[in-house]
Amino acid sequence: MRAAFDSVLSAGHFVLGKSVSDFESQFAHWCGVEHAVGVGNGSDALELALRALDVGVGARVLTVANAGAYATTAIRACGALPVYVEIDPDSLLMDADALACALKSAPAAVIVTHLYGRLAAIERIVADCAARGIAVIEDCAQAHGAQRAGQRAGSFAQIGCFSFYPTKNLGALGDGGALITRDAALAKRLRALRQYGWTHKYQVDLPHGRNSRLDELQAALLSVKLPGLDADNQRRRSIAQRFDAGIGHCEIRLPSGRAGWDDVVHLYVLLCPRRAALRAHLAECGVHSAVHYPLADYQQPAWRSAVHLPHTEQATAQVLSLPCHPALNDEEIARVINAVNSFV
Repeated sequence: MRAAFDSVLSAGHFVLGKSVSDFESQFAHWCGVEHAVGVGNGSDALELALRALDVGVGARVLTVANAGAYATTAIRACGALPVYVEIDPDSLLMDADALACALKSAPAAVIVTHLYGRLAAIERIVADCAARGIAVIEDCAQAHGAQRAGQRAGSFAQIGCFSFYPTKNLGALGDGGALITRDAALAKRLRALRQYGWTHKYQVDLPHGRNSRLDELQAALLSVKLPGLDADNQRRRSIAQRFDAGIGHCEIRLPSGRAGWDDVVHLYVLLCPRRAALRAHLAECGVHSAVHYPLADYQQPAWRSAVHLPHTEQATAQVLSLPCHPALNDEEIARVINAVNSFV
């Protein structure tokens, strides 16, 4: 990484240079698509994906409400309206049956979040949407490398959106993001939108463009880290499997179907009705925990509405994330398991 930093410094080209184009090519190939477009962060990626698909003022976009409000923020930034779909209570991901019903209202697009590192029922979702001519965007900010039948997250739908925030499975040393697609025309629009809507320098041909560019330094560092990502993801799976096998508590529920190839375990979550008490107990044991995420989007003070989704609200009231990252050692894994199981 120090060598990559020195290389960028020596080149003296810090925005949209060779490091960015090299990383875009590498990341597209790794994801199994033809095009990747580096942008400033994952939130910009979601908004630019909607813009590229001409989702604008008054349009309705289907998404879930338990994923931290990132999709909602992007939808509202476009002047569109988020419409929330219930989640599956076992996986905590978008419920494909609920989505199928919601598609009858003819939304402009669907944003599917592969939450916690797990692929949603993306094949069915894409097929159901395609039958109605509705675009799908994959939010892969937590799912770099998750795959099903050899196909990676982000490559199922029209556009896949990624964040490279430092805590992500593939994290930069600052902010960064990317969009991937198989569609050359969409890639061309995205490249214009990330830089003011230019098709030529100082010529704005597309409205709603912005300054959102992955910088050379972050791209160079990401290129160094990318070859080790599959191994890091496998380590996360092995830790999750240890947790699944070791945690046994009558008040704690573990989401189903975890830690296969379609799960890169960005976060290891469990559900507990006495979440606050469990967090306090873990803290006393020296084990950090976090809540991803405590409020449904429609419960946020800025957007409060009368929506009521029981499974979504149960999840936001009970989910708790345990430490789970490739640097955990066996002793630390055992400490986490013992701390959870000793909760009374």
